[in-house]
Amino acid sequence: MSAYVRNVWYMAAWAGEVPEGGFLARTLLDRKWLLWRESAGGWSMIEDRCPHRFVPLSRGKFADGRISCGYHGLTFDGTGACVHNPFGGDLPSSARVTSLPVVEAHGGLWFWPGNPDKADPAAIPDFGFIDAGSPVDRTAYVMGVPYELIADNLLDLSHAEFLHVDSFGTNGSLFSHGAQKVEQDDSGAMWNKWDMIGAPPPGWATAMIGEGATVDQTLHIRWHAPASLALFITMARSDSAEPLIPPLANPHILTPETSRSTHYFFTHAPGEAEAAQARRVFLEEDEPMVAAQAEAMGDADFWELKPLILASDKAAVLARRKLMQMRKAEAVG
Repeated sequence: MSAYVRNVWYMAAWAGEVPEGGFLARTLLDRKWLLWRESAGGWSMIEDRCPHRFVPLSRGKFADGRISCGYHGLTFDGTGACVHNPFGGDLPSSARVTSLPVVEAHGGLWFWPGNPDKADPAAIPDFGFIDAGSPVDRTAYVMGVPYELIADNLLDLSHAEFLHVDSFGTNGSLFSHGAQKVEQDDSGAMWNKWDMIGAPPPGWATAMIGEGATVDQTLHIRWHAPASLALFITMARSDSAEPLIPPLANPHILTPETSRSTHYFFTHAPGEAEAAQARRVFLEEDEPMVAAQAEAMGDADFWELKPLILASDKAAVLARRKLMQMRKAEAVG
């Protein structure tokens, strides 16, 4: 697996995942971290490993924004500094743990693992739509596959015609009536846009619009490095432009847990039926296929396998190339 890009914002958790008055322990980018809310309202993120005997700090006691190691009692604050030594005496400068910049935005906690001087919160991708519409449930999965393969899956919307036939009901319209466009915007985002004009409706919509009527549908997905995506969907009658569904917008935010597993942050409408549908699509349809892909690839690099590239792969290929460029820039800078 390629090295992680560092000078970017990753999402660590939904803010609601952190217990009130407690901390959240989570593996991110192959390292273990602790997150908690400070009494003043900000957030802290420190490495979950005491520098004394390398015991996880998460096995200790937490109170008032400080965590004490359960092995020998060294206590650390949200900056990573050791603020209490039960044995007395001065401690060397190494008596601290790594801390990372972390900010709350769009209901998520975003952390910066690179040069802290470059950590500009304005660079966090815009997911303002999450709270702009109807209430949603925030969900977090862990998928046992590398994050870049999931990003490939999301950027290649054509797979819905094969993998999500029943759950999405696209009826082949992506191929029979679809036009694809890949473009970048001023924010640095890359878009993969599919527009289907005069397409046959999904089965559930036929009863609404009548036999022989057609729909205009858009499937637009946005990507920010390293893997913060958002999907936007519209569907309307071709003859009147009357919407058949409200415009949909969903985050699909990916953060590596390890080189072979991924935190997947998503939202859905409230209720168990919607939660079950999300689990079906992502955990029962997508994950087994992508896991099989990862197993077939083994330890080989994606490009070393010389993948066959189709026109529908353009967005995923450009995203991978962008990450390669960012890794090279960080390696020399």
